[in-house]
Amino acid sequence: MQADGSNPARVIFKEGLQVLLDRLKAAGYQVIGPTVREGAIVYRPIDTVAALPAGIVDEQAPGRYRLGEIRVGEQRPLFAHVVGPDSWKRWLHPPQQLMWRAERKKRGIVFVSASAGGQPPRALLGVRACEIAAMRIQDRVLAEGEWPDAGYRERRKGVFIVAVNCGRAGGSCFCASMGMGPEVTEGFDLALTEQVDAESHRFVVTAGSPSGQRFLDVLPGQPASEEALRRAREQTAKTAAHMGREMPADAGSVLRASLDHPHWEAVAGRCLHCGNCTMVCPTCFCTSMEERTALDGKGTERWRQWDSCFNASFSYLHGGPIRNSGAARYRQWLTHKLAHWEAQFGTAGCSGCGRCVTWCPVGIDITEEVRALGTPQETMRHDGG
Repeated sequence: MQADGSNPARVIFKEGLQVLLDRLKAAGYQVIGPTVREGAIVYRPIDTVAALPAGIVDEQAPGRYRLGEIRVGEQRPLFAHVVGPDSWKRWLHPPQQLMWRAERKKRGIVFVSASAGGQPPRALLGVRACEIAAMRIQDRVLAEGEWPDAGYRERRKGVFIVAVNCGRAGGSCFCASMGMGPEVTEGFDLALTEQVDAESHRFVVTAGSPSGQRFLDVLPGQPASEEALRRAREQTAKTAAHMGREMPADAGSVLRASLDHPHWEAVAGRCLHCGNCTMVCPTCFCTSMEERTALDGKGTERWRQWDSCFNASFSYLHGGPIRNSGAARYRQWLTHKLAHWEAQFGTAGCSGCGRCVTWCPVGIDITEEVRALGTPQETMRHDGG
């Protein structure tokens, strides 16, 4: 963040944030932002700042998620939460997607291909650094690979990202150790740093693209002072220093060297194989196909839906599943995420958001599992592990 002309930053207030939403909608964007539904922070269409989770903070730990309230004097922060069960993947790589339909006509069967077009471009408000990193990971797989996903590319190309620098770390966060947060450094159009004290509630805003700069230029506010920029930097640095978790730096090499480690059976004994971790993960992209036939027999549809490598049927080939044990499925997920993904896509498949830790019903913490797998097998046997 700089206060000079090379990257001008501005300070706006809540009224200015509403102006931003109004201008985005006037430009044709559908604004998606964080809001509270059924006791959790989720990403849904919003029209006003009033829909944001004002004064809401999330308590997260392995297998635990609760919402509480926070105030600073009379001020109620809008972005005091971290991340919830939703991820932006829902809006870019949706849980269910119609691929094609077939209809019986007099002249025969007619196939109609589904298209991702016809939807308004979306502005995503409140995107964290780890979530931008997750989008870039999915870009490698779904937009830049040898067989790109046309629907994903169509939804992704029109996205306007309003990011938020984290003012606190959640109990399950470990993005700093993954090098993917908490400061937003790339992949955004506008970035907000919320600053709240007893007397004021304001946002330091910087632009990360020409499109973002055009919106920033017309927002009501004032140039950011050096003091405001210093506070923003200190706030992000404090967040990085108070992560709830830390991934071992050599996670990939540890996993590649531990494929026969006895701890796989131990963690599989705790795992329910429910697939929660893959459903909340912002980078998992596994899907399966389902045929839905009309009851009158005159039509059928093919739908793609999220699936999980924890499901035994996911690796089913004629004769049975390739990974028929819980230990094999857990090993596939963790090693692919933190080791083999590097070889395939040039990056880890984890952004350190901590969702898989929070939303695991039995509180399995992948950072601790990697440490356990790094323990020599002889030591574990000696200790009775």
